[in-house]
Order: sequence, then structure tokens, then C-alpha cells
Amino acid sequence: MLIGIDVGGTCTDAVLLDGGTVRATAKVETQDDLLLSLGDALDNLLKGVPGHLIKRVVFSTTLVTNLIVENKYDPVGLVVLPGPGRTYSELRGQDDVFCLKGAMDYRGREITALTESEIEEALKWLETKGYNKVAVVGKFSTRNNSHELRITDYLIKRHPDWQVEMGHRAGGKLNFPRRIANTVFSCATRDKYRYFANAVRDAMIRRDIKAPVFILKADGGTLPLTASEEVPMETIFSGPAASTLGVQALTPPGETSLVVDIGGTTTDLALILSGTPLLASKGVKIGNQFTQVRALAVRSVPVGGDSVVERLGNNFVIYSERVGAAYCLGGPLPTPTDALRVLGITEIGDRAKAHEAMHKLGSPIGLDARAVAQKIVDLVVHNIVEVIEHMFLEWEQEPAYRVWEVLQKRKVRPRNVVGVGGGAAGFVPDIAARMGCLPILPPYAPVANAIGAAVSKPTIQVNLMADTERRIFIVEEEGYQGKLAGKLDQVSAVELAKTWIAKRAEKMQLQEYATEVEITNQEVFNVVRGWQTAGRLYHISAQTPRGILAYIDSEGVLLNE
Repeated sequence: MLIGIDVGGTCTDAVLLDGGTVRATAKVETQDDLLLSLGDALDNLLKGVPGHLIKRVVFSTTLVTNLIVENKYDPVGLVVLPGPGRTYSELRGQDDVFCLKGAMDYRGREITALTESEIEEALKWLETKGYNKVAVVGKFSTRNNSHELRITDYLIKRHPDWQVEMGHRAGGKLNFPRRIANTVFSCATRDKYRYFANAVRDAMIRRDIKAPVFILKADGGTLPLTASEEVPMETIFSGPAASTLGVQALTPPGETSLVVDIGGTTTDLALILSGTPLLASKGVKIGNQFTQVRALAVRSVPVGGDSVVERLGNNFVIYSERVGAAYCLGGPLPTPTDALRVLGITEIGDRAKAHEAMHKLGSPIGLDARAVAQKIVDLVVHNIVEVIEHMFLEWEQEPAYRVWEVLQKRKVRPRNVVGVGGGAAGFVPDIAARMGCLPILPPYAPVANAIGAAVSKPTIQVNLMADTERRIFIVEEEGYQGKLAGKLDQVSAVELAKTWIAKRAEKMQLQEYATEVEITNQEVFNVVRGWQTAGRLYHISAQTPRGILAYIDSEGVLLNE
């Protein structure tokens, strides 16, 4: 049996897959005490099912996303080694950044020594500022991490209670600003993510579930829960990834669809092209800052079924905040869910309370409850469609989208709008109508995120840099530097990357998923000395394929991928 659980900001959804069928589903309110939410979901799911029968558990969560978007994390002091060249004035002028002079070049050779006096100066600055969480990032630390290691060792010896995050572990690629973002956000969210991971482990132990536990990543793959604690940023957009995979599993193979997941707090948008979710080429974007987190091309719209609705003059406004359940469910303020209840689109909640909420909004301007409800539904639909149209302009610039469009031999957009989540039935038909598309509400739409988590494949990634002149190679995800044994060309560099995929798979206990490896990027640069080639630099990116383990038909039967 397989379990998928999605821990959202409003609800926690769960699904139990048994012997090729959907055996049970559950939906409970997400509480401040995550252990209670997880326990309620599991207990509703496992009625009469002993824990030892569970073979695999996969979670998705919006925890890290919400912490970052809502700024609910402790401040982080940033110590950087930008080196010569670009001034990085945007960094040097910030109050929470301290710049050191030590530097490596692009090949990992030390060009400016790091002195103990400047590390001591950085320590005093951190102490004065009152930081106990620190991000240490060198411009080329993925090529040589010795400066970061030395600084971290110095800080930890003097403050063992401090949390220090190093750039070469938080982000494996060269892009310096993005690696800084990865490192800062990893440092900021690690403690709270560890609390989530511990709650998951506790919930499993209490129910005698000894199966391996995984977390869904932003790119639609999974990681063992323990490994995810080292890279909490990989779980940002875990929730939208889950809904995308859920739609992929609940629709026929090869379909092209726009995914609209309407929850209580947000609406998540994604795109599936000919059965494959679109991957963002630039990684996750937080505000105006890109990160190094590989992710599906998703967007969260700050409107959901429990968003607060207010009247300003003769107009209505939907706020991004959620202050509780819908008014018809005992909440304090009117919401779009109340509007759906008044219009008879949903049976959730007390109908009289929903009418009361709409009447309070409309009576001062002479509108009855039904007219107010229709205006609120229209406003939700308008807001979501507006973002969708903007997203298509971004999606159409993605390399994968352009290739897909060429294969279609004409400029075309998806004709299907697939709605999932608790609010899908109420809004997706109107969203599809506004866009001239076909609305689809698949079976198990309210728990599609949990289904997506349950059927997701694990993925393993390796970025390898080899320098044949210096006779070294670096595996960026592992922070490992080794010596090359023998001659290396492009073919053997690829094989070396595949070897490290296998090693990482064994380390994560994912050997069965590492039988197939795809090369997502490979580059070679000549190193020239005295007008002659002295060596070569190889950059190889390899990964196991993303995807789903099975499709699920309308009867809840699992069909092998």
C-alpha cells in the first residue's frame, strides 16, 4: 500500500492506494500543531489497516513556501566572498551583509588569501548585529569550498549554538546571486522544516508505519525525508508540484492541460504539455529573486475559497489573507466559499449563514445576497484568468514550450482546463468559459494533491565539473572534490556523472529508480596556455527522469505508466 499526504495551509489531504486501486481518502483541517493534523489524516485513512502493510509514504507541503512568502522566519546574517570583478554593490550596501576579501577564481584556485583577522571582524559584526543564523557564500565555492569551510569552522568553534549554512551545500550551481538566495532561505527555514520532519516521523512511529518516507520536491521528484532536511528549499512549491502530478495521474496519458488547483488560501497554476509537466528553465522565483531550486513552471495566485472579502464603496475586494474558515463554516468574515453556497454551487457549510454573510456585504448598496455572491464569484474568476493570461506569456518563453509548439506545427494553447482542489467545482467551469476552453473536473479532484504525492517518482540529480589540467572533479550536490584517475573526455565525463548518480541513489536507498539517467546539460571549455590547449573543463548535469508511477482511471484503478 502507498500513502500520499498533502499538508496545505488550510487542509491536509491524504490518499491510500492499495493493490492498484484508491482504497481511501481523507481531508482534515490543518492545525497549528502539525502532529494533530497528520494524526487525524492518517487515522481517517487507515481505519482497519495495520501500519506494517504500508510500503511507501510521500508528503507534499506548503510549509517552506508560506514561511518565505509571509516572512515568518528568523533574520539571517549573510557573509559573502564576492571576489574581484563585479562590484555587487547591491550586496555591499545592505545592513545584513558582510563582505570578505578572500577569493577563488572560476576554476577553484585561490587568488586572494582569506585571513583570520577578517574572519574575526565578520564574527564581531555578527555578534553586534545579534545574529545566530548565518549564511556563508563564496562566489566560486562550488569549485573550491575551503574558504566556506574555514569560516564556518571558526564561527561554530566560538558559537556552537549558531546555525551556519554554506553556499556550496545549499546550491550546487555557479550562479552567485541565486546561490545566495538558496543559502539564506535554507538557513532561515531549516529549524521549522525540521519540526515538520520530526512531526512526520512521530506520526509514523505512533501508527507503527515503518515504510520509507519521502517528500515531494519542487521539480516533481521525491527525496527521502531525512535527506530533505539538508535541503529544505527543495520543498518550496512542493504543493503546486503535487497538484500538477495529480492531474497528470488523473487524466489520460498524453493530454495537454492547464492545471488550476483552487485551495482555501491560494490558487496554483501549472501546465502539462502532451502528458509532461512544463519545467521552469530558470528555477523557482521568490519575489524578484530567482533561486537555484529546480522546479515545475508553476504560479500561486493569492486567492482561495477562504480568502477574505470586503466591500469598499460600491465595489468588492478579495484579500490574500485567510483569517479562518468561511463564514458558513463558523469563520469570522465573508469568503468566496460563502458565495458558492448561496449560489447553490457547493453544499459546504450552513446556507443561512452564507446568506447572512452576503447580505451584510450587499445591503448597504441595495444588492441582495445572490447578486453579491455572483459578483464575488465573477471577481475570483477574473483575478485568476488575468494571472493565467500573464503566465502564458511567460510559459511561451520556456524552451520546452517552444519545442512543444514546434512539434504541434502551429501556434496553439491547451484546450483543457483541469480543476482540482476544494474550490475547483465552483470556479473552474467559469474560468474555462472565459478562456474558451473545456472544463474538466477529474475524479478525486478534491484530493488530487495527495494522489500526485503518492504516485510521484523519486529523482536524483548530479552536477559534475571536471578540470583535466588540474586533474580534479567536483560533485556539486555532495560538496565533494576528488582526483581524476586516467584520461577524461566528454564520454567518460558523462559516465563519471552517471556513476555518481548511482552512488547518490545508494546513499538515499533509491537504487531501483536509478536504472535510467538522462543528461540535461553538457558543456566543454578548452583551457589554453601559450597558444596551446593545456586541458579541458567539463560541465555535466545528469538526473533520473521525473514522472509518475501510475495513472488512475475514473474507477480509482491504477494503470501502470
